[in-house]
Amino acid sequence: MLSSYNSPVAVGPTSPKLVAVNGTAASTAASSLTSTVTASHGSNRPSGRGRVGKCHHIWLVTGPAGCGKSTVAEHLAKSLNLPYVEGDEFHTPANIEKMRNGIPLTDADRWDWLTALREESMRQISSGRNEVVLTCSALKRKYRDVIRVAPYFNTGVNLHFIYLSADPEILLSRVSGRKGHYMGANMVQSQLDILEPPQEDETDVICFDVGRPLDEVKNAVLGKVKSIIDEEEA
Repeated sequence: MLSSYNSPVAVGPTSPKLVAVNGTAASTAASSLTSTVTASHGSNRPSGRGRVGKCHHIWLVTGPAGCGKSTVAEHLAKSLNLPYVEGDEFHTPANIEKMRNGIPLTDADRWDWLTALREESMRQISSGRNEVVLTCSALKRKYRDVIRVAPYFNTGVNLHFIYLSADPEILLSRVSGRKGHYMGANMVQSQLDILEPPQEDETDVICFDVGRPLDEVKNAVLGKVKSIIDEEEA
């Protein structure tokens, strides 16, 4: 099952000034940005035809542990020959140690991680890559809002969240089958406890039910991404 709210974030240079910060202040900044960015999803979207040059796209694959973020993202990046940023690799050693010991991360633990991912995605774009694929659980709306700052001052950069969801039993089964990963099965419930699924006004989100074979999911995601690119670059 697929539901789509797929208008990208595309915010122009006339947007109000916002300084990105970390820690508690980042939470406040992200919250204050929510209404501005959300409202801009449709109104500031480039019309497509008559646009000069190509859009840049950030494809952020999100969802709780076990949903198949890395598998889907790797398939997307390989199929489209795009750079791939694995979110897990940007966690601090302290965060990894906490998760390895079954201790859920707090908001404070995540701010620097989210900021690092946002900056890396823009670094890839700034280095000349037209698009980048990124993974990040982005469990709460305010976490997604931190990433939404990425295109805020960059006309022509469109951010798309690809949200993968499944029943808890499926997620638990998949995580239990992992070997050598610091995210143990006992962490799945802690993620579900704080999960805030995307709402309809988050129009930069494409939702996929992944309670089916991952090959089907990978093909569905790739097909949807290609259709968005074709539409926006027409």
